[in-house]
Amino acid sequence: MAARLLAARRDRLPGAVKVMFQPAEEGPGGALPMLQAGVLEDPPVDAAFALHLWNEYPVGTVCVRPGAIMAAADRLRVIVRGSGGHAGRPHLAVDPVVAAAQMVLALQGLVAREVDPLKPVVVTVASIHGGDAFNVIPAEVTLGGTIRSLDPALREELPGRIRRLLTGIAEATRTAAEVEVEQRYPVTVNDPALVRLVAAAAEAVVGPERVVEHPPGMGAEDMAYVLHRVPGCYFFVGSANAARGLTAPHHSPRFDFDEEALSVGLEVMLRSAEGYLGGQGA
Repeated sequence: MAARLLAARRDRLPGAVKVMFQPAEEGPGGALPMLQAGVLEDPPVDAAFALHLWNEYPVGTVCVRPGAIMAAADRLRVIVRGSGGHAGRPHLAVDPVVAAAQMVLALQGLVAREVDPLKPVVVTVASIHGGDAFNVIPAEVTLGGTIRSLDPALREELPGRIRRLLTGIAEATRTAAEVEVEQRYPVTVNDPALVRLVAAAAEAVVGPERVVEHPPGMGAEDMAYVLHRVPGCYFFVGSANAARGLTAPHHSPRFDFDEEALSVGLEVMLRSAEGYLGGQGA
């Protein structure tokens, strides 16, 4: 709809607007392969805007923030190898389950005791797989999780710290640990001048009292790749409606939203594009 409306006004626009349609959100089909295919070229892109509906705010609210707004997200995978055996004779086995349990707890201690508390970091172990029987010690356990951070320098340090910690536990428990950290999305960073432009556009749509500063979140967004190439603003549009029971969080099976948020987001995007081309983003 935004593309149609902008196309209808093209004779009044002192520049070009490129609309980016991702074949998939994040993952292998998101922003990165589009960048590699030249989405920011021919014509070159000078600024970028994107929005995300957000059920943590009521419909009619627009949330902006200069600087870091979404975290870097990296994938953690740990394979802990021991030697299986009978659960009733653990002294004859090397138990990877006990080692893996110690690793999960130690990772939380790493965040609590080795990271500056003023620099947000999340290390979450979200999956543990190992064994099939209640009376058999397995030979292998796999841990899967995510590392989230807002500080780029700290992001580079964390994989080394995690490897030293987990391989140390493995040595102490006579197991072996294979630790893989795959860097995924970088920090999503907004340009302050373009945040001000979007905030002004939003105030014209919903009123100044409904434009709020969004705290940085530990979720991640592949729009970060775009904002590392060109300045821009990634913002949130409130989509909850408590009176209608539309308050379930994102990724919930009960998630639903007030579709009035679509109209709000559309109007803010249109005004932001027109404002930038009109010189307000300079």
